[in-house]
Amino acid sequence: MENPALISLKNVSCHFGKTAGLPAIDRLSLDIYAGEILGVIGRSGAGKSTLMRCLNGLKRIDEGALFFEDINISNLSETEWAPYRQRIGMIFQHFNLLSSQKVIDNIALPLKLAGINKKQRCQRALELIELVGLCGKEYCYPAELSGGQKQRVGIARSLAANPKILLSDEATSALDPETTQSILELLADINKRLNLTIVLITHEMEVVRAIAHRVVVLNQGRIVEEGRVKDIFTSPQEETTIAMLKLVTPQLPEKFAKKLKPTGQEAIIEINIAGKIAQHPFLHLLEDETGLRARILHGGIDTVQGETIGRLFLSLPAKNEVALQKAVKWLTEKSQYCEVLGYV
Repeated sequence: MENPALISLKNVSCHFGKTAGLPAIDRLSLDIYAGEILGVIGRSGAGKSTLMRCLNGLKRIDEGALFFEDINISNLSETEWAPYRQRIGMIFQHFNLLSSQKVIDNIALPLKLAGINKKQRCQRALELIELVGLCGKEYCYPAELSGGQKQRVGIARSLAANPKILLSDEATSALDPETTQSILELLADINKRLNLTIVLITHEMEVVRAIAHRVVVLNQGRIVEEGRVKDIFTSPQEETTIAMLKLVTPQLPEKFAKKLKPTGQEAIIEINIAGKIAQHPFLHLLEDETGLRARILHGGIDTVQGETIGRLFLSLPAKNEVALQKAVKWLTEKSQYCEVLGYV
């Protein structure tokens, strides 16, 4: 990353309760860079919510250090934490809007609490209403809004104090797929317009794939894998990541999987591809090189951060062992990942 780290965690551990049992966060080190969208993903209980609470000061760390723009804020008092917390925006799964307040007042609430005068509060709220696409809803109450509109109010409110970082805690989990997509597009637009750092706390790989630049995978309070989203999707290394990706990426159909054997007439091969090779038909090149014609059994091509990636399951004739090994070698060289799953 070219941008400097906005927030850094150095060997951070957090425990809950009076006994020093298993930590919710265990010796975790992480840099969050200015202007990036970072996805933090993991199963339930992986430590995602605890990490978020550490980042916004709601949970004090027990070990290690937390830095905000190179300033150690690990041991600040609640009063000393206040100005840093104002620079951290939060959006929530269930919106957390005041039902008795109109849209404009919900958005302006952080400014009211900060002592900003009414004229300035209203002006800022109206700017944000336009930014999040809610013009005409200024004087509606939350009960008059759809789920997506409520989340847009929540996003606008989180931006009221001009934060440097926005923490999104499962912000799309309660929304339908179409609304989720519109909210993610809004967050991506805000990131570009304002150069705002965004941390997406989520259990949904689809959310990470849609807009994140980088992803961190948590398991039992530790980072088990991290990297560019494209790299994680095409070449996952850890079992936790692989298991989560199975929910959103093509898998070998059961009718083939249950027939796999150590030997057979056809080899079943899985490949992950990215870049130019994923944009053009390449199997004819394989045939030219090896004389073997591959069949696509299943798969899919997608775009992540503007780059084409894909996962394909191929069938190759296995009678000629030399030609097959040559084909596997060729596929290994051209792809991010290649594995012979078995034979049928």
